[in-house]
Amino acid sequence: MTASAGLAAAMEWDQDAEAAAAGDAPISPKDKIKVTKLETVFVKPRWLFLKIHTDAGIVGLGEPILEGRARTCATAVEEVAPYLVGKDPRRVAHHWQAIYRHAFYRGGPILTSVLSGIDQALWDIKGKALGVPIYELLGGPTRDRVRVYAHSRSPDDMKQKVKQGFRAFKTGPATRRPARIVETPAAIGYAAERFAALREAAGPDVDIGIDFHGAVPPATAKLLIKALEPYQPMFIEEPVQCQNVDVMAEIARGTHLPIATGERIFTKWGFREILEKKAAVILQPDLCHAGGITEVRLIAGMAEAYYAAIAPHNPLGPISLAAGIQIAASIPNFLCQEQVSLGDGYVKKPFKVENGYIPLPDGPGLGVELDENALADKIDHDWRNRESYDADDGSVVDW
Repeated sequence: MTASAGLAAAMEWDQDAEAAAAGDAPISPKDKIKVTKLETVFVKPRWLFLKIHTDAGIVGLGEPILEGRARTCATAVEEVAPYLVGKDPRRVAHHWQAIYRHAFYRGGPILTSVLSGIDQALWDIKGKALGVPIYELLGGPTRDRVRVYAHSRSPDDMKQKVKQGFRAFKTGPATRRPARIVETPAAIGYAAERFAALREAAGPDVDIGIDFHGAVPPATAKLLIKALEPYQPMFIEEPVQCQNVDVMAEIARGTHLPIATGERIFTKWGFREILEKKAAVILQPDLCHAGGITEVRLIAGMAEAYYAAIAPHNPLGPISLAAGIQIAASIPNFLCQEQVSLGDGYVKKPFKVENGYIPLPDGPGLGVELDENALADKIDHDWRNRESYDADDGSVVDW
């Protein structure tokens, strides 16, 4: 009887192991699991997907990408791989510290973006191993659905997207040429008129943020913000270069409109200065740049202490969106989630917008699974950053 019981137990364990390897069942926290390989895939239009493979058959997904530096990031992933291979992927916070601190030269856009994608994939593995969404591991959901916004630059397009269910948008200042150090009344008036047309098309119940993209000089930014105030944008994003924190704080004190920034700020240490100097009340950490899920959760906690809101930045793919949704679901001070792709043609179950919101995913980990068949014609790209020059004198301008 003892032998039969032992055989039955062994057979049951084998079935559990097979199910776990197939991704159909959680893995016991006591079971061993190791990273076997890190695989990167270039995906159109400009993305880099990461798959972290394990000996349990669980694959974690991430986006370790800096726009325009996909191949550099892929090489950096290869450099990190020897550290992770053979280790238990579930020690997410420990691996974050090791990858960040053992580099000696800490931070920077490449390392932190690569670390961000790896962190996403490790959290995905942990959630899948336990059979729960990541937000359950971060304290459980703080909301039932996640508000998202779309991009739009024309009244007709905005009207169409309102019909599709979006209730919040982001646009840019309308220009006939790159912003000058001090702009003319005609240029300021044109930008204000075009924004007014968007406000009229969307109506007063729809939010419209406006992104200066750090490409507007401070003197012109002040003039432009003053002209936009009557139309109440949801926020003014990157009114000046994000590194110019003192000037951003000065601009914030000079307007009642909310200032937002964060897409080019890395880690908690970068956001500390923004908060301490009250340069913004809306922080926009990018889950693919700021340090991943681990770090953005900490940034959100810091922001909460300053009564600031979180609106995760995301001009990237559906894995990045999935990570942002997990954060949004687990913090109290969430405002709105940016997106440019709901995953159609990339993941098996694309996200759906219902009255401006995405319902919380209930699948384990990030809650998304790549559609390999749909991805087949989207592999590889050579996307490069835009090169912009002034039409009048040929000088380099920001974009």
